[in-house]
Amino acid sequence: MNAQHPDGADQDGTDEERLDIIDPLRHLRMVNGQENTGTEDLASSELLAVLPDQKYSIHNKTLQLTYLQEQNNDSSEAISVTLTVDASPGCGGVVWPAGQILSSYLVLKGHAYLKGKNVLELGSGTGLVGLVAAKLGAKSVWITDQKPLLDIMQQNVSINQLNSSCIVAELDWGTAVSASIPRPDIILAADCVYFEPAFPLLVQTLSDLVGDNTDVLFCYKKRRKADRRFFAMLKKKFTWTQVEDDPNRMIYNREAITLIRLSKLS
Repeated sequence: MNAQHPDGADQDGTDEERLDIIDPLRHLRMVNGQENTGTEDLASSELLAVLPDQKYSIHNKTLQLTYLQEQNNDSSEAISVTLTVDASPGCGGVVWPAGQILSSYLVLKGHAYLKGKNVLELGSGTGLVGLVAAKLGAKSVWITDQKPLLDIMQQNVSINQLNSSCIVAELDWGTAVSASIPRPDIILAADCVYFEPAFPLLVQTLSDLVGDNTDVLFCYKKRRKADRRFFAMLKKKFTWTQVEDDPNRMIYNREAITLIRLSKLS
């Protein structure tokens, strides 16, 4: 049974639509009525410190996120990722909540889920989710985004000493996927629903990449009524269900964040 988009029955507000056309990225930048710069505002706005397995620290545009992975003997292993964050290349240079949630879920699933798998992250931004997948032992991880974000992603791959397993690649949604990128076993996407003209392009790229056995984890935060148009496009090619084996689900659902698993229609 498909997860229902929480705003499915409401009518669009005319003023909201007008403002979205003028400034389509405003919902990403504005948090609690203030603009998120990607540095000092991170701690008080978009970082979800409510998650019990997540700690963070910020210093000079460098963010360190630590997730605790429970072991069988009641001990825990720390999975830490250090990130350069910078809003100057655009909203992708900031760590957004859906990426934190998806990263936390990967840590919960653990090494067994990722072992031997080719992983591709769409709209990687800083590369957080893909870097966590690499730290958890994926065979190879491709973190992809548009050209302005490639430098910050490469910096973060190097900072975390993951050059041997994590590859940075340009991937513009709606264009042909490079033959150098292998067919992924797992596709990860977090906070990719924000720019309405890109909706059909994202759906097309997902459709191009997904095979019969591809596992697709898609995490998003609902920010505006227009988001439901993305899901109207998505359901022409995919079905989806909410991920229910995450003990943090009730926490982030209250923040209008949902984690779903996509299945391609035959």
